[in-house]
Amino acid sequence: MDGTGNRLGGAEAFVKLLAAHGVDTVFGLCGDTSLPLYDALARLGGPGGHGIRHILTRDERSAGYMADTYARLTGKVGICEGPSGGGATYILPAVAEANESSVAMIAITTDISVSSRGKFTLTELDQKSLFRPVTKWNTVIDRAVDIPASLRRAFREATGGRPGAVHLGLPYDVQKDAVDETDMWADPEHARYPARRVGPDPTDVEKAAKALAEARRPVIVVGGGVVISGAFAELAALAERLDAPVLTTISGQGAIADAHPLSAGVVGSNGGTLPTRALVGEADLVLFVGCRAGSVTTERWRFPAKGTPIVHVDIDPAVIGAIYPTKAAVVADAKLALGAIVAALGKGGTKSDANARVAKARAERKAAFEVLARSDDRPIKPERLVAEMAAVLPDDAVIVADPGTPCPYFSAFYPKRRTGRWFVTNRAHGALGYSLPAVIGAAIARPQSKCVAVMGDGSFGFACGEMETIARLGLPVTLVVVSNAVYGWIKAGQKSGYGQRYFSVDFNRTDHAAVAAAFGLKSWRVEDPAKLRSALSEAFAHDGPTLVDVVCQPLHEAKAPVSEWVA
Repeated sequence: MDGTGNRLGGAEAFVKLLAAHGVDTVFGLCGDTSLPLYDALARLGGPGGHGIRHILTRDERSAGYMADTYARLTGKVGICEGPSGGGATYILPAVAEANESSVAMIAITTDISVSSRGKFTLTELDQKSLFRPVTKWNTVIDRAVDIPASLRRAFREATGGRPGAVHLGLPYDVQKDAVDETDMWADPEHARYPARRVGPDPTDVEKAAKALAEARRPVIVVGGGVVISGAFAELAALAERLDAPVLTTISGQGAIADAHPLSAGVVGSNGGTLPTRALVGEADLVLFVGCRAGSVTTERWRFPAKGTPIVHVDIDPAVIGAIYPTKAAVVADAKLALGAIVAALGKGGTKSDANARVAKARAERKAAFEVLARSDDRPIKPERLVAEMAAVLPDDAVIVADPGTPCPYFSAFYPKRRTGRWFVTNRAHGALGYSLPAVIGAAIARPQSKCVAVMGDGSFGFACGEMETIARLGLPVTLVVVSNAVYGWIKAGQKSGYGQRYFSVDFNRTDHAAVAAAFGLKSWRVEDPAKLRSALSEAFAHDGPTLVDVVCQPLHEAKAPVSEWVA
């Protein structure tokens, strides 16, 4: 019984266990197979109930992106849900992104009844096989009695070790069958991530410290693992002890604030610049922390060059040695590992010219940027947009960027004034249409902050239906559309690598401001750079949802911080 005289069914047990794990928000979309789950959410809610807020979305993919960003900004497990069939296939891209980005997320897809399998039932598909390649762990719960154990494992898998995405399939009849009430318990340690941190082997720490101490010009390249771990103080302490420049991947932004004299900015082919590349190229040792040393970070494994001594720290042992041979390796949570290395190094150390080299790289990057950021050219240069946004947004603003035009510009040039997660982008798979729904998750995660989504017009077309969700919730978010009527990343690639043979990349320009107004958003359209700051200021100050449509220079005509185009 559930305490109200009613039999405790699978759906009721599922909802109660979510609440017991600290879940306060679920993003999702209704369907026939979800009726028992939705009914349980309705009946068990209200004053003194489960305390879970359900955010109805217009697309299951959007629900996943909202849960992803919510998890990145809160440190809690993001929960999304959708129905069987098309719902399961639509939610898949968001699950893949979260898993590859080490984001703790649980995707719930309801399913046809176990008793209906093999009978050509509408929406039937093999959900477990579908989600296997894109999850850390996944299962379809075939018996109601297994719901408590399956949910506990889902939270353990999502938050423990390298965090990741988990999928649970919940068949219709299982939602209605009985659950053993004595098994209804949760482990609060797995409500947040990283859970139950793993410490380093002391022998590995000593070996890493020795290699770092012997280097004369080390650099530190940090990935998203440092931000997830919250290893901000430990990273700064190590950089200062080694007198080493700190460069971040796109996901590692926020690991160190710009104000730190050893903070050198983003490195790699997307958002990196020639001055930051030079810092890696001249290093006599590279320390990777919470970073997989993938193709973007290393510009296809060219920087650092093969043969450069490597020390690698990561929670996932499979990452270490996959690309570069290591002089020393530490498998552990980044916060614990960096703290241990700092302790092993002790005080003292030889000071080099790292501060001067970092200052020089920053000055060169800033000088090149400001020439374009002050331009009054039309269409508006992306650099001008970044500069104007930086001038009017507060330090605690959250920027959610799509992976196209916004990603390299905001990674390279938007100031990182604080440590922590203030910039979010989906760089694991780079799917368009992320930022518009994701900013909803951001606003719910950080209601005290101004949350802004920046997207190209290609991305806008993928997800504009979620403006109805924004308007319905009355969220004070701002959408900024970089309008250039082209799939700019691909056209720039056709220019740089395929003899300017442009093919099937251009489309008609949309009046995004008019579309937003139809959804109930207050909107502006800006073509004159002199009017850009005032429009942005008004949009950011408005207490409801807004959109600013900025007619911008296309990528293939711009000087984007993307190394393959610069070359």
